[in-house]
Amino acid sequence: MKLISDIQRAHSRRWFLKDCGLGLGAIALTSLEAQENARSGNPNPMAPKQPHFPGKAKNVIFLYMGGAPSHLDLFDHKPELTRFNGTKPPAELLKNYQSAFINPDNNLLGPKFKFRQYGQAGTKMAEILPNIGSIADEIAVVRSMHTEAFNHAPAQILLSTGSQQFGRPSLGSWVTYGLGSETDNLPAFVVMSSGSKGPSGGNANFNSGFLHSVYDGVQFRSVGDPVLYLSNPQGISKRNRKAVIDAITELNHQHFESVGDPEIQTRIAAYEMSVRMQEIAPEVTDISREPDHIRELYGAEPGKRSFANNALLARRLVERGVRFVELFHESWDQHGGLVRGLKKNCKDVDQACAALIKDLKQRGMLEETLIVFGGEFGRTPMTQGASDGRDHHPNAFTMWLAGGGIKGGVNYGKTDSFGFNAVEDKVHIHDLNATILHQLGFDHEKLTTRFQGRDFRLTDVHGQVIRPILA
Repeated sequence: MKLISDIQRAHSRRWFLKDCGLGLGAIALTSLEAQENARSGNPNPMAPKQPHFPGKAKNVIFLYMGGAPSHLDLFDHKPELTRFNGTKPPAELLKNYQSAFINPDNNLLGPKFKFRQYGQAGTKMAEILPNIGSIADEIAVVRSMHTEAFNHAPAQILLSTGSQQFGRPSLGSWVTYGLGSETDNLPAFVVMSSGSKGPSGGNANFNSGFLHSVYDGVQFRSVGDPVLYLSNPQGISKRNRKAVIDAITELNHQHFESVGDPEIQTRIAAYEMSVRMQEIAPEVTDISREPDHIRELYGAEPGKRSFANNALLARRLVERGVRFVELFHESWDQHGGLVRGLKKNCKDVDQACAALIKDLKQRGMLEETLIVFGGEFGRTPMTQGASDGRDHHPNAFTMWLAGGGIKGGVNYGKTDSFGFNAVEDKVHIHDLNATILHQLGFDHEKLTTRFQGRDFRLTDVHGQVIRPILA
Protein backbone atom coordinates (compact mmCIF):
# COMPACT_ATOMS: atom_id res chain seq x y z
CA MET A 1 0.00 0.00 0.00
CA LYS A 2 1.46 3.37 -1.02
CA LEU A 3 1.94 6.09 1.55
CA ILE A 4 0.75 9.63 0.88
CA SER A 5 4.39 10.78 0.78
CA ASP A 6 5.10 8.24 -2.04
CA ILE A 7 2.20 9.56 -4.08
CA GLN A 8 3.32 13.14 -3.54
CA ARG A 9 6.87 12.29 -4.70
CA ALA A 10 5.48 10.41 -7.77
CA HIS A 11 3.52 13.53 -8.74
CA SER A 12 6.25 16.06 -8.12
CA ARG A 13 6.85 19.28 -10.05
CA ARG A 14 9.67 17.56 -11.99
CA TRP A 15 7.27 14.73 -13.02
CA PHE A 16 4.64 17.27 -14.08
CA LEU A 17 7.02 19.28 -16.29
CA LYS A 18 8.62 16.11 -17.70
CA ASP A 19 5.46 14.11 -18.57
CA CYS A 20 2.70 16.69 -19.06
CA GLY A 21 4.10 18.88 -21.81
CA LEU A 22 1.31 17.94 -24.20
CA GLY A 23 -1.22 18.58 -21.50
CA LEU A 24 0.12 22.11 -20.99
CA GLY A 25 -0.14 22.69 -24.73
CA ALA A 26 -3.75 21.52 -24.73
CA ILE A 27 -4.55 23.81 -21.81
CA ALA A 28 -3.03 26.75 -23.66
CA LEU A 29 -4.88 25.89 -26.87
CA THR A 30 -8.19 25.57 -25.04
CA SER A 31 -7.61 28.95 -23.41
CA LEU A 32 -6.91 30.56 -26.80
CA GLU A 33 -10.04 28.94 -28.31
CA ALA A 34 -12.13 30.23 -25.43
CA GLN A 35 -10.80 33.76 -25.98
CA GLU A 36 -11.50 33.52 -29.73
CA ASN A 37 -15.06 32.31 -29.12
CA ALA A 38 -15.61 35.12 -26.64
CA ARG A 39 -14.35 37.71 -29.17
CA SER A 40 -16.62 36.31 -31.89
CA GLY A 41 -19.68 36.68 -29.68
CA ASN A 42 -20.55 32.95 -29.81
CA PRO A 43 -22.29 33.07 -33.21
CA ASN A 44 -25.36 30.87 -33.56
CA PRO A 45 -24.36 27.85 -35.74
CA MET A 46 -28.00 27.46 -36.82
CA ALA A 47 -28.43 31.05 -38.06
CA PRO A 48 -29.80 31.16 -41.66
CA LYS A 49 -27.01 31.13 -44.24
CA GLN A 50 -26.84 31.83 -47.96
CA PRO A 51 -25.96 28.92 -50.29
CA HIS A 52 -23.41 29.20 -53.09
CA PHE A 53 -26.11 30.27 -55.57
CA PRO A 54 -29.91 30.68 -55.48
CA GLY A 55 -31.41 27.23 -55.05
CA LYS A 56 -34.75 25.98 -56.36
CA ALA A 57 -35.52 24.21 -53.08
CA LYS A 58 -35.52 25.42 -49.49
CA ASN A 59 -36.51 22.20 -47.76
CA VAL A 60 -36.17 18.45 -48.26
CA ILE A 61 -38.47 15.57 -47.33
CA PHE A 62 -36.64 12.26 -47.80
CA LEU A 63 -38.99 9.24 -47.96
CA TYR A 64 -36.45 6.57 -47.03
CA MET A 65 -37.77 3.09 -47.85
CA GLY A 66 -35.38 1.09 -45.69
CA GLY A 67 -34.78 -2.54 -46.59
CA ALA A 68 -34.74 -1.90 -50.36
CA PRO A 69 -37.97 -2.01 -52.44
CA SER A 70 -37.94 -4.40 -55.39
CA HIS A 71 -37.52 -2.22 -58.47
CA LEU A 72 -38.42 -5.22 -60.64
CA ASP A 73 -41.86 -5.64 -59.05
CA LEU A 74 -42.72 -1.96 -58.67
CA PHE A 75 -40.96 0.46 -61.03
CA ASP A 76 -38.82 -1.27 -63.68
CA HIS A 77 -40.98 -3.27 -66.10
CA LYS A 78 -39.07 -6.20 -67.65
CA PRO A 79 -41.14 -8.39 -70.03
CA GLU A 80 -38.04 -10.52 -70.68
CA LEU A 81 -37.96 -11.44 -67.02
CA THR A 82 -41.51 -12.74 -67.34
CA ARG A 83 -40.62 -14.60 -70.51
CA PHE A 84 -37.62 -16.38 -68.94
CA ASN A 85 -39.20 -16.92 -65.52
CA GLY A 86 -37.94 -20.15 -63.96
CA THR A 87 -34.83 -20.44 -66.16
CA LYS A 88 -31.16 -19.92 -65.33
CA PRO A 89 -29.72 -16.41 -65.81
CA PRO A 90 -27.17 -15.94 -68.63
CA ALA A 91 -23.67 -16.86 -67.47
CA GLU A 92 -22.18 -13.59 -68.73
CA LEU A 93 -24.57 -11.68 -66.47
CA LEU A 94 -23.09 -13.28 -63.34
CA LYS A 95 -19.40 -12.72 -64.08
CA ASN A 96 -17.71 -11.30 -60.94
CA TYR A 97 -21.13 -10.87 -59.30
CA GLN A 98 -21.36 -11.25 -55.53
CA SER A 99 -24.73 -11.77 -53.86
CA ALA A 100 -25.57 -11.41 -50.19
CA PHE A 101 -27.30 -14.72 -49.48
CA ILE A 102 -28.34 -16.65 -52.57
CA ASN A 103 -26.50 -18.74 -55.13
CA PRO A 104 -26.30 -16.27 -58.04
CA ASP A 105 -27.22 -19.13 -60.39
CA ASN A 106 -30.73 -19.38 -58.91
CA ASN A 107 -33.61 -19.28 -61.39
CA LEU A 108 -34.92 -15.99 -62.75
CA LEU A 109 -38.13 -14.71 -61.17
CA GLY A 110 -40.62 -12.68 -63.17
CA PRO A 111 -42.40 -9.63 -61.70
CA LYS A 112 -45.24 -10.50 -59.34
CA PHE A 113 -47.61 -7.70 -60.36
CA LYS A 114 -48.96 -6.28 -63.58
CA PHE A 115 -47.63 -2.95 -64.79
CA ARG A 116 -49.67 -0.01 -66.06
CA GLN A 117 -48.87 3.22 -67.84
CA TYR A 118 -49.59 6.35 -65.82
CA GLY A 119 -49.83 10.01 -66.77
CA GLN A 120 -49.17 11.76 -70.05
CA ALA A 121 -45.58 10.55 -69.94
CA GLY A 122 -46.77 6.94 -69.92
CA THR A 123 -44.64 6.08 -66.88
CA LYS A 124 -44.85 2.36 -66.17
CA MET A 125 -45.40 1.28 -62.58
CA ALA A 126 -46.96 -1.69 -60.86
CA GLU A 127 -50.72 -1.69 -60.45
CA ILE A 128 -50.29 -1.84 -56.66
CA LEU A 129 -49.02 1.77 -56.78
CA PRO A 130 -52.13 3.50 -58.17
CA ASN A 131 -51.72 6.65 -56.07
CA ILE A 132 -48.08 7.24 -56.92
CA GLY A 133 -49.14 6.45 -60.49
CA SER A 134 -51.65 9.29 -60.27
CA ILE A 135 -48.78 11.77 -59.72
CA ALA A 136 -46.55 10.30 -62.45
CA ASP A 137 -46.41 13.62 -64.26
CA GLU A 138 -45.08 15.34 -61.12
CA ILE A 139 -42.13 13.00 -60.53
CA ALA A 140 -38.84 12.07 -62.18
CA VAL A 141 -38.27 8.32 -62.04
CA VAL A 142 -34.58 7.34 -62.07
CA ARG A 143 -34.25 3.65 -63.00
CA SER A 144 -30.46 3.48 -63.31
CA MET A 145 -29.40 3.87 -59.68
CA HIS A 146 -26.49 1.76 -58.48
CA THR A 147 -24.28 1.43 -55.42
CA GLU A 148 -21.42 -0.75 -54.21
CA ALA A 149 -22.77 -1.90 -50.84
CA PHE A 150 -24.99 -4.99 -50.79
CA ASN A 151 -25.88 -5.31 -47.10
CA HIS A 152 -28.37 -3.04 -45.40
CA ALA A 153 -26.43 -1.07 -42.79
CA PRO A 154 -23.43 -0.20 -44.99
CA ALA A 155 -25.68 0.60 -47.97
CA GLN A 156 -28.02 2.78 -45.91
CA ILE A 157 -25.11 4.66 -44.37
CA LEU A 158 -23.56 5.11 -47.82
CA LEU A 159 -26.79 6.62 -49.12
CA SER A 160 -27.12 8.82 -46.04
CA THR A 161 -23.53 9.96 -45.56
CA GLY A 162 -21.57 9.19 -48.75
CA SER A 163 -19.48 6.56 -46.95
CA GLN A 164 -19.96 3.01 -45.69
CA GLN A 165 -18.00 3.90 -42.56
CA PHE A 166 -19.63 5.15 -39.39
CA GLY A 167 -18.90 8.67 -38.23
CA ARG A 168 -19.52 10.78 -41.34
CA PRO A 169 -22.13 13.58 -41.33
CA SER A 170 -25.49 12.68 -42.84
CA LEU A 171 -27.21 14.42 -45.73
CA GLY A 172 -29.61 16.23 -43.40
CA SER A 173 -26.71 17.41 -41.27
CA TRP A 174 -24.84 18.74 -44.31
CA VAL A 175 -27.98 20.58 -45.42
CA THR A 176 -28.52 22.25 -42.06
CA TYR A 177 -24.79 22.97 -41.76
CA GLY A 178 -24.94 24.74 -45.13
CA LEU A 179 -28.28 26.53 -44.82
CA GLY A 180 -28.89 26.92 -41.11
CA SER A 181 -32.45 26.97 -39.79
CA GLU A 182 -35.54 29.01 -40.61
CA THR A 183 -37.14 28.36 -37.22
CA ASP A 184 -36.06 29.01 -33.63
CA ASN A 185 -38.87 26.91 -32.16
CA LEU A 186 -38.29 23.53 -33.83
CA PRO A 187 -35.24 21.48 -34.79
CA ALA A 188 -33.92 22.11 -38.30
CA PHE A 189 -33.56 18.36 -39.00
CA VAL A 190 -36.34 16.01 -37.89
CA VAL A 191 -36.44 12.21 -38.25
CA MET A 192 -39.44 9.90 -37.91
CA SER A 193 -39.76 6.14 -38.27
CA SER A 194 -42.56 3.75 -39.17
CA GLY A 195 -42.70 0.21 -40.52
CA SER A 196 -41.72 -2.90 -38.59
CA LYS A 197 -38.42 -1.54 -37.22
CA GLY A 198 -35.99 1.34 -37.40
CA PRO A 199 -33.27 1.72 -40.03
CA SER A 200 -30.64 -1.03 -40.11
CA GLY A 201 -27.89 1.60 -40.10
CA GLY A 202 -29.32 3.11 -36.91
CA ASN A 203 -28.61 6.67 -35.85
CA ALA A 204 -25.63 6.85 -38.23
CA ASN A 205 -28.21 7.63 -40.94
CA PHE A 206 -29.02 10.98 -39.35
CA ASN A 207 -25.94 11.71 -37.24
CA SER A 208 -23.86 14.87 -37.59
CA GLY A 209 -20.59 12.93 -37.51
CA PHE A 210 -17.64 15.29 -37.09
CA LEU A 211 -19.81 18.37 -37.67
CA HIS A 212 -21.11 20.28 -34.66
CA SER A 213 -23.66 18.05 -32.89
CA VAL A 214 -26.25 20.83 -33.21
CA TYR A 215 -26.72 19.47 -36.77
CA ASP A 216 -27.88 16.03 -35.56
CA GLY A 217 -31.28 14.81 -36.68
CA VAL A 218 -33.85 14.98 -33.86
CA GLN A 219 -36.14 11.96 -33.60
CA PHE A 220 -39.85 12.74 -33.35
CA ARG A 221 -42.59 10.29 -32.41
CA SER A 222 -46.01 10.27 -34.04
CA VAL A 223 -47.75 9.14 -30.83
CA GLY A 224 -47.48 10.86 -27.43
CA ASP A 225 -44.88 13.55 -26.78
CA PRO A 226 -43.10 14.27 -30.09
CA VAL A 227 -39.80 14.18 -28.18
CA LEU A 228 -39.22 12.10 -25.07
CA TYR A 229 -39.36 14.03 -21.78
CA LEU A 230 -40.70 17.16 -23.48
CA SER A 231 -43.57 17.41 -20.98
CA ASN A 232 -42.85 18.54 -17.43
CA PRO A 233 -42.74 15.79 -14.79
CA GLN A 234 -45.76 15.58 -12.51
CA GLY A 235 -45.64 18.30 -9.87
CA ILE A 236 -43.22 20.54 -11.81
CA SER A 237 -44.71 23.80 -13.09
CA LYS A 238 -43.54 25.71 -16.17
CA ARG A 239 -42.20 28.41 -13.87
CA ASN A 240 -40.13 25.91 -11.84
CA ARG A 241 -38.77 24.22 -14.95
CA LYS A 242 -37.81 27.55 -16.50
CA ALA A 243 -35.97 28.56 -13.32
CA VAL A 244 -34.00 25.30 -13.36
CA ILE A 245 -33.10 25.66 -17.04
CA ASP A 246 -32.11 29.32 -16.59
CA ALA A 247 -29.75 28.31 -13.77
CA ILE A 248 -28.26 25.45 -15.83
CA THR A 249 -27.84 27.78 -18.81
CA GLU A 250 -25.94 30.33 -16.72
CA LEU A 251 -23.62 27.60 -15.44
CA ASN A 252 -23.10 26.34 -19.00
CA HIS A 253 -22.26 29.86 -20.21
CA GLN A 254 -19.67 30.20 -17.48
CA HIS A 255 -18.24 26.79 -18.37
CA PHE A 256 -18.06 27.72 -22.07
CA GLU A 257 -16.25 30.98 -21.33
CA SER A 258 -13.76 28.95 -19.34
CA VAL A 259 -13.03 26.05 -21.73
CA GLY A 260 -14.50 27.06 -25.11
CA ASP A 261 -15.90 23.59 -25.90
CA PRO A 262 -18.48 24.04 -28.73
CA GLU A 263 -20.48 21.07 -27.41
CA ILE A 264 -21.44 23.26 -24.46
CA GLN A 265 -23.16 25.58 -26.93
CA THR A 266 -25.09 22.60 -28.23
CA ARG A 267 -26.20 21.80 -24.69
CA ILE A 268 -27.30 25.39 -24.11
CA ALA A 269 -29.21 25.45 -27.40
CA ALA A 270 -30.89 22.13 -26.59
CA TYR A 271 -32.17 23.40 -23.24
CA GLU A 272 -33.41 26.65 -24.75
CA MET A 273 -35.05 24.77 -27.63
CA SER A 274 -36.83 22.43 -25.21
CA VAL A 275 -38.51 25.39 -23.52
CA ARG A 276 -39.71 26.82 -26.85
CA MET A 277 -40.79 23.39 -28.10
CA GLN A 278 -42.98 22.90 -25.04
CA GLU A 279 -45.12 25.71 -26.41
CA ILE A 280 -45.17 24.93 -30.13
CA ALA A 281 -44.37 21.23 -30.67
CA PRO A 282 -47.61 19.77 -29.25
CA GLU A 283 -49.62 22.00 -31.61
CA VAL A 284 -47.43 21.27 -34.64
CA THR A 285 -47.55 17.51 -34.12
CA ASP A 286 -51.29 17.35 -33.46
CA ILE A 287 -52.62 16.22 -36.83
CA SER A 288 -56.17 16.20 -35.45
CA ARG A 289 -56.07 19.97 -36.11
CA GLU A 290 -55.99 19.24 -39.84
CA PRO A 291 -59.33 19.32 -41.72
CA ASP A 292 -61.01 15.95 -42.22
CA HIS A 293 -60.46 16.03 -45.99
CA ILE A 294 -56.70 16.48 -45.56
CA ARG A 295 -56.40 13.57 -43.12
CA GLU A 296 -58.48 11.46 -45.50
CA LEU A 297 -56.21 12.48 -48.39
CA TYR A 298 -53.23 10.99 -46.55
CA GLY A 299 -55.08 8.16 -44.85
CA ALA A 300 -53.86 9.56 -41.53
CA GLU A 301 -55.44 8.66 -38.20
CA PRO A 302 -54.54 10.72 -35.09
CA GLY A 303 -52.96 8.68 -32.33
CA LYS A 304 -51.82 5.91 -34.67
CA ARG A 305 -48.18 5.17 -35.50
CA SER A 306 -48.07 5.13 -39.30
CA PHE A 307 -46.22 6.37 -42.36
CA ALA A 308 -49.35 8.32 -43.33
CA ASN A 309 -49.31 10.26 -40.05
CA ASN A 310 -45.60 10.95 -40.47
CA ALA A 311 -46.06 12.18 -44.05
CA LEU A 312 -48.75 14.64 -42.96
CA LEU A 313 -46.60 15.73 -40.04
CA ALA A 314 -43.67 16.25 -42.45
CA ARG A 315 -45.74 18.77 -44.39
CA ARG A 316 -46.71 20.56 -41.17
CA LEU A 317 -43.04 20.72 -40.14
CA VAL A 318 -41.66 22.16 -43.39
CA GLU A 319 -44.58 24.59 -43.39
CA ARG A 320 -43.18 25.92 -40.12
CA GLY A 321 -39.58 26.22 -41.26
CA VAL A 322 -38.05 22.80 -40.58
CA ARG A 323 -35.29 22.41 -43.15
CA PHE A 324 -34.94 18.64 -43.54
CA VAL A 325 -37.43 15.89 -42.66
CA GLU A 326 -36.54 12.22 -43.07
CA LEU A 327 -39.20 9.51 -42.89
CA PHE A 328 -37.83 5.99 -42.48
CA HIS A 329 -40.13 3.11 -43.39
CA GLU A 330 -38.05 -0.01 -42.74
CA SER A 331 -40.16 -2.90 -44.05
CA TRP A 332 -38.96 -3.69 -47.58
CA ASP A 333 -36.56 -6.60 -47.06
CA GLN A 334 -38.53 -9.33 -48.85
CA HIS A 335 -36.22 -12.36 -48.93
CA GLY A 336 -39.47 -14.30 -48.74
CA GLY A 337 -43.15 -13.44 -48.65
CA LEU A 338 -42.56 -11.07 -51.56
CA VAL A 339 -46.17 -10.70 -52.71
CA ARG A 340 -47.63 -10.34 -49.23
CA GLY A 341 -44.88 -7.98 -48.09
CA LEU A 342 -45.04 -5.67 -51.11
CA LYS A 343 -48.83 -5.46 -50.93
CA LYS A 344 -48.63 -4.41 -47.28
CA ASN A 345 -45.81 -1.92 -47.84
CA CYS A 346 -47.53 -0.31 -50.82
CA LYS A 347 -50.75 -0.05 -48.84
CA ASP A 348 -48.78 1.67 -46.06
CA VAL A 349 -47.01 4.29 -48.21
CA ASP A 350 -48.65 4.63 -51.66
CA GLN A 351 -51.55 6.88 -50.68
CA ALA A 352 -49.54 9.07 -48.31
CA CYS A 353 -46.67 9.64 -50.78
CA ALA A 354 -49.08 10.84 -53.45
CA ALA A 355 -51.02 12.90 -50.90
CA LEU A 356 -47.84 14.67 -49.81
CA ILE A 357 -47.11 15.77 -53.40
CA LYS A 358 -50.71 16.90 -54.00
CA ASP A 359 -50.95 18.68 -50.67
CA LEU A 360 -47.69 20.57 -51.13
CA LYS A 361 -48.69 21.55 -54.65
CA GLN A 362 -52.09 22.92 -53.67
CA ARG A 363 -50.41 25.01 -50.96
CA GLY A 364 -47.82 26.42 -53.37
CA MET A 365 -45.02 24.65 -51.48
CA LEU A 366 -43.99 21.94 -53.92
CA GLU A 367 -41.59 24.09 -55.94
CA GLU A 368 -39.55 24.90 -52.84
CA THR A 369 -39.75 21.44 -51.25
CA LEU A 370 -37.66 18.63 -52.72
CA ILE A 371 -39.13 15.13 -52.27
CA VAL A 372 -36.89 12.05 -52.59
CA PHE A 373 -38.23 8.48 -52.50
CA GLY A 374 -36.21 5.27 -52.43
CA GLY A 375 -34.13 2.70 -50.58
CA GLU A 376 -30.52 1.65 -50.31
CA PHE A 377 -30.35 -0.84 -53.22
CA GLY A 378 -32.56 -3.06 -55.37
CA ARG A 379 -33.49 -6.76 -55.45
CA THR A 380 -32.16 -9.62 -57.56
CA PRO A 381 -33.84 -10.84 -60.77
CA MET A 382 -33.06 -14.30 -59.40
CA THR A 383 -35.32 -15.91 -56.85
CA GLN A 384 -34.57 -16.53 -53.20
CA GLY A 385 -36.45 -19.50 -51.82
CA ALA A 386 -38.97 -21.29 -54.00
CA SER A 387 -40.54 -18.43 -55.93
CA ASP A 388 -41.49 -15.68 -53.49
CA GLY A 389 -38.36 -13.80 -52.48
CA ARG A 390 -35.49 -11.71 -53.82
CA ASP A 391 -31.99 -11.05 -52.45
CA HIS A 392 -30.11 -7.75 -52.08
CA HIS A 393 -28.91 -6.25 -55.34
CA PRO A 394 -26.63 -3.17 -55.64
CA ASN A 395 -26.21 -3.14 -59.45
CA ALA A 396 -29.56 -1.55 -60.28
CA PHE A 397 -32.54 0.02 -58.52
CA THR A 398 -35.07 2.83 -58.82
CA MET A 399 -35.66 6.09 -56.97
CA TRP A 400 -37.91 9.04 -57.76
CA LEU A 401 -37.80 12.75 -57.02
CA ALA A 402 -40.37 15.56 -57.16
CA GLY A 403 -40.71 19.28 -56.46
CA GLY A 404 -37.79 21.55 -55.69
CA GLY A 405 -37.00 22.27 -59.34
CA ILE A 406 -37.26 18.65 -60.53
CA LYS A 407 -38.80 18.10 -63.97
CA GLY A 408 -42.04 16.11 -63.73
CA GLY A 409 -43.02 13.25 -66.03
CA VAL A 410 -39.39 12.22 -66.62
CA ASN A 411 -38.19 8.63 -66.98
CA TYR A 412 -34.41 8.66 -66.70
CA GLY A 413 -31.89 5.86 -67.12
CA LYS A 414 -32.31 2.22 -68.09
CA THR A 415 -31.33 -1.24 -66.94
CA ASP A 416 -30.69 -4.30 -69.09
CA SER A 417 -33.50 -6.65 -70.19
CA PHE A 418 -33.42 -8.48 -66.83
CA GLY A 419 -33.10 -5.38 -64.63
CA PHE A 420 -29.74 -6.71 -63.46
CA ASN A 421 -27.35 -3.88 -64.39
CA ALA A 422 -27.86 -0.15 -64.96
CA VAL A 423 -26.74 0.32 -68.55
CA GLU A 424 -27.86 3.79 -69.69
CA ASP A 425 -27.39 7.13 -67.89
CA LYS A 426 -26.09 5.40 -64.76
CA VAL A 427 -26.65 7.28 -61.49
CA HIS A 428 -24.59 6.58 -58.39
CA ILE A 429 -25.55 7.48 -54.83
CA HIS A 430 -23.00 10.31 -54.98
CA ASP A 431 -24.74 11.71 -58.08
CA LEU A 432 -28.07 11.70 -56.25
CA ASN A 433 -26.61 13.56 -53.28
CA ALA A 434 -24.83 16.04 -55.57
CA THR A 435 -28.19 16.74 -57.24
CA ILE A 436 -30.00 17.24 -53.93
CA LEU A 437 -27.37 19.73 -52.79
CA HIS A 438 -27.47 21.48 -56.18
CA GLN A 439 -31.21 22.04 -55.90
CA LEU A 440 -30.61 23.66 -52.52
CA GLY A 441 -28.05 26.03 -54.03
CA PHE A 442 -24.78 24.22 -53.28
CA ASP A 443 -21.83 23.20 -55.36
CA HIS A 444 -21.30 19.80 -53.75
CA GLU A 445 -17.54 20.09 -54.27
CA LYS A 446 -17.42 23.31 -52.22
CA LEU A 447 -19.69 22.41 -49.30
CA THR A 448 -16.88 21.11 -47.10
CA THR A 449 -15.57 21.07 -43.56
CA ARG A 450 -12.01 20.49 -42.37
CA PHE A 451 -11.46 17.49 -40.10
CA GLN A 452 -8.27 15.67 -39.15
CA GLY A 453 -6.19 17.74 -41.52
CA ARG A 454 -8.25 17.55 -44.71
CA ASP A 455 -11.47 18.83 -46.22
CA PHE A 456 -14.43 16.42 -46.25
CA ARG A 457 -17.62 16.64 -48.27
CA LEU A 458 -20.79 14.55 -48.62
CA THR A 459 -19.87 13.21 -52.06
CA ASP A 460 -16.26 12.35 -51.13
CA VAL A 461 -14.33 12.77 -54.43
CA HIS A 462 -17.23 11.76 -56.67
CA GLY A 463 -20.62 12.98 -57.89
CA GLN A 464 -22.20 14.59 -60.92
CA VAL A 465 -25.45 16.59 -60.90
CA ILE A 466 -28.21 14.73 -62.84
CA ARG A 467 -29.05 17.72 -65.03
CA PRO A 468 -31.55 16.02 -67.42
CA ILE A 469 -34.08 15.66 -64.57
CA LEU A 470 -33.89 19.34 -63.59
CA ALA A 471 -36.63 21.74 -64.68
